[in-house]
Amino acid sequence: MTLMYSATGRRIFVPRPAESVPPPVPPDPPIYRDLMRAWADRGRTLPGRHDPEWIRLAAPTVRRGQFSDPRVPPRDGR
Repeated sequence: MTLMYSATGRRIFVPRPAESVPPPVPPDPPIYRDLMRAWADRGRTLPGRHDPEWIRLAAPTVRRGQFSDPRVPPRDGR
């Protein structure tokens, strides 16, 4: 709490806002570390890691300019 003085000279205590400090992240249990190591050794996808194959598979298949523009003007009521 912070000590402040009012206009009348009285002392008042004003609570300070709590600092936003993220809680420490506990380490993964050994069983999960071992599982992640086994998956990595086999070349499998790991949670929270960049996966180039997924990026390739999830990429849009339609490229800009692949199809022509519509002949109907936008918002024509059709």
